[in-house]
Amino acid sequence: MAFDVFRHSRAVTELLRANTPFVIVTMVDRRGSAPQIEGAKAIVTTEGIAEGTVGGGRVEARAIAHAQSLLGSDDGRSCEFVVWNLQTDIGMTCGGEVKFFFEVCLCNDWRIALFGAGHIAQVLVPLLLQMNCRVTCLDQRQAWLDRMAEHPRLTKICREDLAGAVGELDSQSFFVLMTQGHATDLPVLAEVLRTIEPPYIGVLGSVQKAKILRRDLKEMAISDEKIESFFCPMGLPLGNNTPPEIAISITSQLIQQRDRLGIIQQKTKSF
Repeated sequence: MAFDVFRHSRAVTELLRANTPFVIVTMVDRRGSAPQIEGAKAIVTTEGIAEGTVGGGRVEARAIAHAQSLLGSDDGRSCEFVVWNLQTDIGMTCGGEVKFFFEVCLCNDWRIALFGAGHIAQVLVPLLLQMNCRVTCLDQRQAWLDRMAEHPRLTKICREDLAGAVGELDSQSFFVLMTQGHATDLPVLAEVLRTIEPPYIGVLGSVQKAKILRRDLKEMAISDEKIESFFCPMGLPLGNNTPPEIAISITSQLIQQRDRLGIIQQKTKSF
């Protein structure tokens, strides 16, 4: 039976929305009496097959077990090819071989909390979502959030009290602040520095803005160590001051810090 790519895409979207780890198993080659065709796919979670089939019986049971072992592994593997002999490896009487490709998506490895949905964020968010991260974008303006295309790994929150939302977010997120200006960035930044210790905090702005932020934070009795812990100006020193190039600069710094901290990026193919 041919695999329904639309159902497959919906199943992946639902698993991503639910933050459920999964493996996409694809039969990429076969020899002899294999019980499925090349290109057959199944989506496997810790509970078993969520969608599709790669043949049923012993072959599929072995594929499910292997996929689940990858979900339980901590060695960072994101994909691998496996070749099994149907007689010696699977215990079937028919002869032949099957080759499977396993793609792992653990879903929850890199989170970014983005405050502000303005012009730069409109470019930055689609750029980030091309990578395997989950983005939460918060703004006081629903109209700007609505400009962002829906995506299974994007959560949009309209909130008047942006600082009040800090405690509701994953404290291990990368915090990126680019609200409407100093008056709205400062309370969010102060709340982050007071209450959590995220792996990354960046604020959009100039050297002069950074001086003013640090002066105001000192007056709010924030410690010197925490005052020096955030990036402002945010981003690597490259490009010009247009939204696309600023977004590339910020993305480059986020990747740099992600890799420095050793956050493993699990990859899954786009369908």
